[in-house]
Amino acid sequence: MTVRTRFAPSPTGYLHIGGVRTALFNWLFARQHGGQFILRIDDTDVARNVDEALQPILDGLQWLGIDWDEGPGVGGPYAPYFQSQRSDRYRAAAERLLASGHAYRDFATPDELDAERKAAQAAGKPFIYSRQFAAFDEATAAGFAAEGRSSVVRLKMPREGSLVIDDAVRGRVEFAWEREQDHVIQRADGSCLYHLASVVDDHDLAITHVIRAEEHLSNTPRQAFIALSLGYELPAYAHLPLVAEPGSRTKLSKRKLAQYLKNKDFKQVMDHGLAIAERIGLAAEADTFNPVIVDFYRAVGYLPWAIDNYLALLGWSYDDKTEFFSRAELIEKFSLERINSSPASFDPKKLWAVQDHSMTALPTDEKLSLMLPFLVKAGLAADPAPPETVATVRRVIEAAGDRLKVAGDILAYADFFLVNAPTMDEAAVKQRLAKAGTKPLLEAYAAALRTLERFEPAPLEAALKQVVEAAGVKVGDLIHAVRVAVTGKTVGPGLYDCLAILGREKSLARIDAALPLCG
Repeated sequence: MTVRTRFAPSPTGYLHIGGVRTALFNWLFARQHGGQFILRIDDTDVARNVDEALQPILDGLQWLGIDWDEGPGVGGPYAPYFQSQRSDRYRAAAERLLASGHAYRDFATPDELDAERKAAQAAGKPFIYSRQFAAFDEATAAGFAAEGRSSVVRLKMPREGSLVIDDAVRGRVEFAWEREQDHVIQRADGSCLYHLASVVDDHDLAITHVIRAEEHLSNTPRQAFIALSLGYELPAYAHLPLVAEPGSRTKLSKRKLAQYLKNKDFKQVMDHGLAIAERIGLAAEADTFNPVIVDFYRAVGYLPWAIDNYLALLGWSYDDKTEFFSRAELIEKFSLERINSSPASFDPKKLWAVQDHSMTALPTDEKLSLMLPFLVKAGLAADPAPPETVATVRRVIEAAGDRLKVAGDILAYADFFLVNAPTMDEAAVKQRLAKAGTKPLLEAYAAALRTLERFEPAPLEAALKQVVEAAGVKVGDLIHAVRVAVTGKTVGPGLYDCLAILGREKSLARIDAALPLCG
C-alpha cells in the first residue's frame, strides 16, 4: 500500500499554527513512508470563504518547506483539488445514499425542528429528530412538495449498535449510533455539505490515512457511516491532540490575542515582532499580524525549520530528551505511535528557544541572505545591496553573534552602521552622556583614537583602558558613553567591534558630534 495523506484547509482565514502542525504531521508521515502528501482545498462553505486567504495558506506552507505532491499549482491524477469544482461527485453520492436507503429527503421547516429540539430540552432528553417530515419514497416527497415545502437530504443514521475505530493516537474509540443526529448532507439548493464532500474526496483521492485534529473526532461516526454506506473502505484514523493556549487545555485561537498578551512570554514575542514590523513599514493588523498565525513568524524573520521543529514537539516526542532535529532526522524518527493524546500547550518561550538555537547554528552567509531583505525593506540598503554594504552587514552579523535571534533583528544592529548619523535615544543621552565629567573623557578617548596605528578591537580596547586609568574612573564611565555617542543606543554588538566596523573617520565624527550633549 502506498501511503497517501492530505491536508485540507478551508480558505476562511490565514494559516493557523494548529493547522500547520496538522499539515506537518501528515507531511512527515507521508515522507517517512515514501508516500504522497496531498493538498486539498475544502471550499464548500461559500459564505465563509475568503479569496485573498488562499494564497497566504499556499505561501505559508511553501515557506515552511511543507511541499505537496498533488494539489493547487501542482496538479495530479485526481484533479481537481478544490471541492468547489467537484460538486457533481457529491451530488451523485447523495443520490446513491438516497437510492440505497441510507439517506432521505426531509421536509421539516426550521420552526418545526426548533419545536422538537425545545421539547426534548424541556423533557431533559437529547434531541433526536423524529423523522416526522421525512420522505422515504417519491409519493410522500411529492405530497410534502405540494404543500410548498422544500427539502434537504439527511443521513438515516442507525439507532442501534455502535461504530468502533482503532485510532492510531487514541486507541480503541467507540461511538454509540443512538447519539448521532440525522445530519444534513445536501442543502435545499442542491449544494452538498463538508462531511459528504470530505468523505467522497478522501475516497476519490485514495487517501489511506486521515491524520487530523482532535476536534474532528466527533465527525468520525457520520463520515464513517457515509463511507461504509457508499461501499468505501475506511481510511486509518489518527486524531491529534489540540494545540492549546499557553498553560491551558483550551484550543489556541487567533481571536484571543488580547487574552494571550497577558502572558509575558507571548507579549514579549508580540512586542519584539511589532518593533520589527514598524521598522519595515508592515501594517500590523490583528487579523494578520498575530503570533497564532504563520505569517507573523515569516514577517519578522523566524527560520521556517525552527517553526517546524517546534511544532513537531507539540504532541509528539522521540525520546523525551531530544529537542532539536534536522529535517532528515525528523522524517526518519517521526511516528504516529509516539503522539500523545493530551492537549499540547503552545509555549512562545519554547518556540523562541528553538529559534535561537537554529539561528545560532546558521552559517554567516545564510544569515546574510536572510537579513539583507529586511535592510532593503527598511530603506537602509539598496536592492541589490552594493558590495561595501554587504561587507559591512557581514561584519555586523559576525560582531552581533548570538544576539541576532531572528532575521529582523539586524535592523536594531545595522541601522547605525548604514546611516550618516545615528538616531540618539534621549534616555540614553541623559543617562550616559549628560552626566558630569563625560565630555573630557570622550575628548581624551577621541585623541587616543586619532593616533592608533591599527583601528581594530584589541588596540581600541587598550586605548580606552589607558584613558580610564589616567582619569582614575571606572571603565563603565567611558565605555557606555562611547557606545551612545557612536550608536545612539545603550545596547548592541561589542563596542570595539562597533568602532572597528564604523572605521576611524566615522567613529571620530560621531564622538565629536556627541560632545555638545555631554556633561
